[in-house]
Amino acid sequence: MKVAVVGRGNVGGGLANLWDNAGHEVTRIGREGGDVSDAEAVVVAVPGGAIAEALDNVQGIEGKTVIDATNLIGAAPPSGYSSNAEFVKSKTNAPTAKSFNINFAALYDRISEAGSTPSNLWCGDEEAREVVEQLNRNAGYEPVYAGPLENAAVQENFLKLMFGINQGGMGAFFYRIAPPDQL
Repeated sequence: MKVAVVGRGNVGGGLANLWDNAGHEVTRIGREGGDVSDAEAVVVAVPGGAIAEALDNVQGIEGKTVIDATNLIGAAPPSGYSSNAEFVKSKTNAPTAKSFNINFAALYDRISEAGSTPSNLWCGDEEAREVVEQLNRNAGYEPVYAGPLENAAVQENFLKLMFGINQGGMGAFFYRIAPPDQL
C-alpha cells in the first residue's frame, strides 16, 4: 500500500519506519506539507494544535483514506468540532479514522518483544476499516474497533488516563483488549 505520513516526529516517523519495514511504500512529509496524490492512505501525525496548518499545506488529500493520529495535549480541537478527527473529515471529505494516538511511540521498536499482540484502539468510518486495520496489523498491533467517528473525542480524551497510568509508576506500556479466550 502507498502510505503518506504527515509528521516526522516520534509518532509519524516511528509509524513510517514500521510500515516501511512491513513492505509499504511510505512517503514522509513534514508539517511544511507536500503532495500526497499518489498515496492510498494518509496518516496525520503532527501536534494536535497544528492540524489545521498541516492540512492546509498538504495537496492531493481529498478522497484518500485518512487516519488522524494526533493528540490534543495542551490544545483543543478546531472551533466547531468535538475532535481533530472530525475536523480532518471535514477538510478531506474522505473515509476517516482516529488511530495510533494512544500507544507509546517510544515502544514501537519493542512491539515484537510483547508476549501477546498489543492492542490499538481505533474509531472511524466503516469505509476506512480495511486500511486502518491492515496498517495496525502491519505495525504490529491488533486493531480494536471503538465505534464510529463520533467517538473520536472520547478516544482523544482517553490519553489522559493513559498518561495517568504512565505517571502512576508503570511507565510506558502496551495494552491488550481481547475476549477471555484470546488472553
